[in-house]
Amino acid sequence: MTKDQLESLAAQHGTPIVVIDHQVIRDNYQAFRRHLPKVQAYYAVKANPEPAIVRTLYRAGASFDVASLPEFMLVYENIRSLPPKEQQDFIWDKIIYANPTKPRETLEALDQYKPLVTYDNLNELHKIKRFAPHAGVVLRLRVPNTGSVVELSSKFGCDPGEAVDLIEAAFQLDLVVEGLSFHVGSQCMNAENFVQALNLSSAVMQESAQRGYPIKILDIGGGFPAPYHRDVQPIESLARKINAEIDRLFPEDIQILAEPGRFIVASAATSVAKIVGKARREGKTCYYLDDGVYHTFSGIIFDHCQYHLRAFKDGPTGICAVFGQTCDALDTISLAEELPELEIDDLLYAENIGAYSSASATWFNGFPPARIIHLNDQL
Repeated sequence: MTKDQLESLAAQHGTPIVVIDHQVIRDNYQAFRRHLPKVQAYYAVKANPEPAIVRTLYRAGASFDVASLPEFMLVYENIRSLPPKEQQDFIWDKIIYANPTKPRETLEALDQYKPLVTYDNLNELHKIKRFAPHAGVVLRLRVPNTGSVVELSSKFGCDPGEAVDLIEAAFQLDLVVEGLSFHVGSQCMNAENFVQALNLSSAVMQESAQRGYPIKILDIGGGFPAPYHRDVQPIESLARKINAEIDRLFPEDIQILAEPGRFIVASAATSVAKIVGKARREGKTCYYLDDGVYHTFSGIIFDHCQYHLRAFKDGPTGICAVFGQTCDALDTISLAEELPELEIDDLLYAENIGAYSSASATWFNGFPPARIIHLNDQL
């Protein structure tokens, strides 16, 4: 998106806005499929649950990773809203419920769909047996998350040493273990996490087969990094290492899926906000925007992410602070942003803000979330 396009959209719709370019979403999805041809992409809906994104990715051929009943219904209802010629019979090769912990009410609601759900402990397994006996199950392993921006292994995943016992326990309950899964941590900057996780998975699957419980599906999770800065490993480099390990460790007939979220949507969105206040504090210029960390910039708090702001104006730059408009000191976007001298009503924009941003926006202090503008979503 050009500056002129962004300024035009801000003039038309007001601010704050988040502009999502669906052609970038399609391009990112195709790049993922091109570089990981053996891997089916299950888009992680939690990264950005905009219904239009679900429809775009379904049309592109994606499946979906959901982590709640509302996310499941979002996918289900949006697929059903498409013209009949674009629908298929709704089957579970289009969804995996990848949250290892599920309320009983969710399991009861999902059981009619014979879902594919994850587990990582005996308590969850017994709950699935009681409330969703028609489910297929996938065991989630704990794997190294070293170097990932958001670490997940302390919350989810069983120890590899207990994995085969948990697989055997499922079969003893007349549940079918269809797959094994792992997650290397969100925004993974260390390819060795994938290498180690694939090796652990291979060892577990071999031992399980020796005990008479062959596994046919491997879910390699998410963690595929978005290009927030130049040090991020490109997808083609990471994919070469993953593909090499898949070819070396697993049989040809294994089904492999992944849960990319951030990689698909982060670079597809740009936010535009307006300066609503300006002050000078301790020798530093401070700008106050009509957006902030309770809204589009929520990823600063929840996702350990920093979004750099850019001005539409040119000129000599200096270090300044940028805050949101809420009456809360936590609402701090940056204390060291480099910007030219700006005035009230001037605009700023932030790129690569499509993942875990507006998805976790609130109405805190009575301020509504930014308006979402979709481009190229009807191709």
